[in-house]
Amino acid sequence: MGHRTVTKRELCERIAKVTGQPQVATKKTVQLFLDHLIRELAEGNRIELRNFGVFDSRIQLARKARNPRTNEIVHVSPKTIVTFKVGKRMQEEAQNLLSS
Repeated sequence: MGHRTVTKRELCERIAKVTGQPQVATKKTVQLFLDHLIRELAEGNRIELRNFGVFDSRIQLARKARNPRTNEIVHVSPKTIVTFKVGKRMQEEAQNLLSS
């Protein structure tokens, strides 16, 4: 089965076609949604979209790691990690694709 990358632009075009809204307005709405998602995660909030999934952010503490090329131990600064847990419907749809 061939897979391809679908861009935000293509998604906006498809949504605009289905809703009958202008592509410019649709793109603005989609971008606003993404901006708010990013802002909420940056503030440490959890985003739950039922049947789609859950976005969560957490702090990964500072740690020591090893450079595999040089075997040198390096310090890795703390950073924010964003995780995504697949929702029930999305998981079922993905499983159905594998089954067909």
